Formats: sequence, C-alpha cells, structure tokens
Amino acid sequence: MKTDRLFRFFLILLLSTQYAFSQVDVVYSNLVWSDEFETNGAINSSKWFHQTQLPAGGSWFNGEVQHYTDQLTNAFVNAGLLNIVAKRESYTNQGITKQFTSARLNSKFAFLYGRVDVRAKIPVNQGTWPAIWMLGKNVNEDGAYFDASFGTTDWPACGEIDIMEHGITPSQPTNYIQSALHTPSSFGNTTNIGGTIANNLGNDFHVYSMNWSPFQISFLLDNVIFYTYNPAVKTPSNWPFTAEQYLLLNIAMGGIAGTIPSNFTQTSMEIDYVRVYQNTAVDTQAPTNFTATIGTVTSSTIELLLNGNDASGNVAYTIVYSGGTIPVASPSGVQRSVVVPNLLPNTNYTFSVSASDLAGNAFVSNPIVVNATTTSVLGCSGTDNQAQAATTFSSGYNYAFETLGTDVKITFELLDTNRVGVVAFLWRQSPFSEVQMTNVSGNIFTRTITGQTTGATINYAVKFAYAGGFSVTKYFSYVVGSSCSLGLETSPDLMEFHFPNPTNETIEITSNFPIDKIELYNVLGNKVLFSETTTNKIDVSELPKGIYLIAVYSGTGKRVKKVILN
Repeated sequence: MKTDRLFRFFLILLLSTQYAFSQVDVVYSNLVWSDEFETNGAINSSKWFHQTQLPAGGSWFNGEVQHYTDQLTNAFVNAGLLNIVAKRESYTNQGITKQFTSARLNSKFAFLYGRVDVRAKIPVNQGTWPAIWMLGKNVNEDGAYFDASFGTTDWPACGEIDIMEHGITPSQPTNYIQSALHTPSSFGNTTNIGGTIANNLGNDFHVYSMNWSPFQISFLLDNVIFYTYNPAVKTPSNWPFTAEQYLLLNIAMGGIAGTIPSNFTQTSMEIDYVRVYQNTAVDTQAPTNFTATIGTVTSSTIELLLNGNDASGNVAYTIVYSGGTIPVASPSGVQRSVVVPNLLPNTNYTFSVSASDLAGNAFVSNPIVVNATTTSVLGCSGTDNQAQAATTFSSGYNYAFETLGTDVKITFELLDTNRVGVVAFLWRQSPFSEVQMTNVSGNIFTRTITGQTTGATINYAVKFAYAGGFSVTKYFSYVVGSSCSLGLETSPDLMEFHFPNPTNETIEITSNFPIDKIELYNVLGNKVLFSETTTNKIDVSELPKGIYLIAVYSGTGKRVKKVILN
C-alpha cells in the first residue's frame, strides 16, 4: 500500500506540474482605458455600472448578506479616490430587507488580452470580502451590465479572473491576498489559486495587477509576480480566456468571509486608479536575432534559453518536441527561460524552436533545433508518520528530496484525509526558518531551496496547517546530490563503510557489510563509474580531480558519502 501511495504521489506531482516563469511574458504598453477618479461625487456613469439586481432566490452567492445599492453613500469619489463602502444599515430593495449594504461596480469596458493595474487600499475587517476581479463579457448573469446583449454563457464557462481577494482564507495571516481563476475544470473552491503577503495591508496602498496573454495569466503585487496560471495543454475546460472580459469592484459581507462582528459599522475600499493596457500598434516586421540554447539540465527537466528582437516589443516562441508543443512569449531582447518538465532520466531530447511576433510574422530562419540529454536521478523519498510537534499524524505523509544542479526540490504530501484547508510551511532546522510551500495538487506541496553545496547535509521538516490546528513532520536529513532507494531509511549503525578521503588512484573501502555494487556520481549528477565488485576497491585514476558522491549497495540497502579526488 505504501508503494502504491508513493507511486500515485509522484505520478500526480509529474502530471500536475505547470511551467514556472519568473517574468511577464508579454509587455502591454498602450493605455486603452482608465479611471483616475478626479471628479468628486458619484461614479463616472460613462465608465461604471451599478449592479444591484439580486440573483434568483433573493441573496447573493456564497452565503453573502449584503444588498448592493446605487446609493452615493456606498460608492463615491472624493479627493482623487473611489470609495466603495460596506456598512451596517437596514435596507429594503426588490421586496427584500437586509442589514448590510455595499456596492458592486461593473466596468462598461471589456477587452481581450492586456494588463490591469489597480492601486488600492483594502479593508481587512473580519467578515468583509473586498475583491478586484473580472468576468467574461458573455456571462449569463441577470442584472450584469453586458448580460442583456451578450449573456449567452453560464458561469464558469465564461471564465473568471480574480485579481485580488481578501478575507476568505482563514488559514492564512491577515496580510495574505489571493488571486484565483475559475474555469469549467476548476470552479467554486478552485485549485487554480496563488497568494502572497502584502506589507501593512489594511493601512497602505498597493498596486494589484493582472497580465493576460494568449499564453499565460500572471498576477502581481506591486509589480512583482507571485502566481502564474498556464495549463500545458489549453482547452475550453481549463482556458476559457479567449474572449473579452470586464472588471468588477466590490465588497461582499459575511458568508464564506466569516462572521461579521456585532460592533461592525462600516469599512471602505479606496481606489486611486484603474488602468488597462494593450498593444495597439500595427506590426508588420518579423523578429530578428533569434537564438535558442540549452540551460540547466536535470534528471526530469531541460531548460531552454530563448531570445529575440521584434519592433512590437514582444516575441512569441513555439517549442516542439516528443512530449508535445509549448507556446510561450517574452519581451523583445529579454532572455526567456523555459523549463521543460516531466522528462525521463538519461534520455536524449530534440527540441525544434520557432520564433514569431504576436501578429504572426515569422523569423526568417525558423526553426532552430537543439538537443540535450537528461541526467540520472539524484534524490531520496519515502513515507513516514512521525510527528515532532502539535497533533500527530494518522495516515502520515510522503516526502521527496531531489537534487537539481545546485538546488534541492523538497516535496511533501499529507496523507491524512480528515484535514480541511491544508497549507504547508517548510521548516529549516538550523538556523530555524519557516517559508510557505507551493500547492501542487490536492495536499501535495513543494519548495525548491537554491544555492546548495553538493555533499552538504540539510535538515528540513514540514508543518501542515489546517482548520483547527497543525501537525509537524520529523526533521529529515538529506545529503545534497545523493540518491537512495524509494522509502528506504538505512541506519548508519547497520550500514557503515570507510575509505581514505581525499584519495587519488583508487578508492579502497572497508565496511561492516558485504558490498554488492558501487556507483560514483559527479556534481552534475552524472554516473561516471559503475562496479559490481567483491574486491571493495575501484580504480578512479582516469577521473578528473574534484568532488564526487559514492553510493555503496548491499542487498536492499544503500548509503552515500562524499569523496574528494585529488
């Protein structure tokens, strides 16, 4: 059963991995729509629409308790700021009385692809749910601005892009803001979620941004990307974002935002500006200076480094290989790193890469063909149920450590099925630190630590936090650059060996166990020597000087140590 769980663990991790990018893929430069809120009083009715009609049944979704109104007290402009105000007041409309009012604004502008910047200060009061978000112009929602003319598609098939939400993540600290995407393949309690911590959230203004291209949607806080959504294969089910969307600004009350305190009176979201950018210039020139080279190679990934120039300011690339097609883009003249995942170890791959611009003008010498071979796997993994703090584990957890060049990717999966709202934090033992891990799928979380030294021992545990408490795994010691059998934990007392270190011509091993096999790996993870031996001595005279890892096997056991050849 443990083996089956571990297999599912790595299979889910393999299939769920999305391409991770560190930069905005398409830069949008032309301001096409905005509101700077320069005139005091009511909102600009040429740009905004008050959505007040209640859904069927008389209540807004998610258990919310507010009326959205067109009252000046719920939405007004003052001193260069739009104020959306949620307040406690008895209000009757459409034959229904509610005890809270707020405002929900629809932009009268919709667009396909571009960037949105909203500078705002949001409320953090318990029970409030401020949001800056988007819906497909074609959404079938009675009372929405575009519904009468374009409302042909039910939610979530219309697509929803949540640029910023706050107040609906009780497992997170107060300063945590969330972005999410709702699609037919993942809606309601969607798994397409990213979040980050904003400094002094309730008191300071921040810029909340969304950059939407044909290839990916990125979310930024103060111009720093914290989440990118980019399904490897885009379908109407996971990517309905091929049609125009419009903006919404609102504060919801109660429901999944939690209980509203009895002493709550009112709060507001203050918005300095809303700006939408696109690229409007006609582009007729093809890209130039296109290059494609190989970057970092691991056992399961190959990095492609792409660069090119185009007068439009952006270049699109299409990567074709045995595993499929990867379309990406990058600003002109900016090197784009594309990490191709889910590859087999010790396997040669050929990539055919073409460049064009977003208008379809192609590079004159397309394609460029490059090749690379993945390395051997360097890592350790298994299953455990030991806890070092707080609540114990019932089923336990899977763990995996994999060396990727000078980085170590750490992945844990909580197997306990009775936990709700799980988030994970990576604990470093010494000096102690805690950082949040990224959710991959279900209760699988990962974090990559960079700049590690081959042969060094690192010690990490994971805290799983959930509704009502948390559990912490034991600390795991991992030797950077080493491998071990799946689920195998070998006691040093039961399997010990020694050899002269440093050494040069030969490595002669003494051990308290019979040796069946010896392997030697270089710092890149490549196996450079293999010996099934009964002599406990191997010849390393032909190998370059440097640091290596020696793996010694006996039966089902294995142990790895660092060796220096001089």
